[in-house]
Amino acid sequence: MKSAMFYGKHDLRIEEAPRPTVGAHDVLIQVKACGVCGTDVHIYEGDKGAADVTPPTILGHEFSGVVAEVGADVTAFAPGDRVCIDPNHPCGCCEPCRDGINHYCEHMTGYGTTVDGGFAEFCAVDAQQVYKLGDNTTFEQGAMTEPVACCLHGIDMCNVHPGSSVVVIGGGMIGLLMLQLARISGATKVALLEPVAGKRAVAEKLGADLTVDSINEDPAAKLAEAGFGNIDVVIECVGKPVTIEQAIRLAGHKATVMMFGLTKPDETITVKPFEIFQKELVLTSSYINPYTQRRALELIDSGRLDVSSMVHAVARLEELPDILGKPELRALGKYIISPER
Repeated sequence: MKSAMFYGKHDLRIEEAPRPTVGAHDVLIQVKACGVCGTDVHIYEGDKGAADVTPPTILGHEFSGVVAEVGADVTAFAPGDRVCIDPNHPCGCCEPCRDGINHYCEHMTGYGTTVDGGFAEFCAVDAQQVYKLGDNTTFEQGAMTEPVACCLHGIDMCNVHPGSSVVVIGGGMIGLLMLQLARISGATKVALLEPVAGKRAVAEKLGADLTVDSINEDPAAKLAEAGFGNIDVVIECVGKPVTIEQAIRLAGHKATVMMFGLTKPDETITVKPFEIFQKELVLTSSYINPYTQRRALELIDSGRLDVSSMVHAVARLEELPDILGKPELRALGKYIISPER
């Protein structure tokens, strides 16, 4: 089968790989769509993502497709089923798993990180991690289920209530999802800080009350002019120290600051403890997607969450090295890879 094999920093090769064998508990998925994630970029750049990657490995953890074959002990799925996956497969036996925090599993299998993933024509996945797509969900939308699931875990920790005012920093795919989830959660005022005009336009289409050019405009002044007052929640979706520090400055009294964007492992931020004390801030973060996959599927299939407007293009597997290596391409929006193209 055709695959995108990661061999190390800046070394991703489109090459033939053996079609995966199917174990008794596995489902073989013919991949139809696989999203390009910020974690993939971190790995390509030689940094640690949410999990360690030992090359050679086929990356890609946001994918959907059609069941091509099932293992001898699999009864919940059949060839032809349209499915997506939760790529994080906990062992169920270690202490974190037994304590109900299985996203900290000590023996986590990660499809597209610790084992081969979806940037290939086929991927074999344990049936426990496979979910059927809803009738109204396309393969491209199905590939967005995993990032939506991660965002749901994050928004659950943000303390958004009916009537809350929320500021989202960063208008990439994650920021645009968070903007919508804040709205669904009851926020009555939602602003987006984003320097790229095209992304601000998408945010306005998706319901942002205010969009701010965070480079050429003064965000604090613009927010005050728009009547945001005390900002209850700030969600940082960029993953840079400067925007995390900005989030802390913009947060109002008793606000929650969600540090959702993934920074490089060795980066640090400068904070003033007195500011945190004076405003009674809650600084928090969110790690992957425990127990949120079903909710993500239902939100997408219901049509209440738009996961298509932020997709820039569906690309061929051969285009993946350029997409991972060129920030100017990723700045255009979300890319979905179709291995069968």
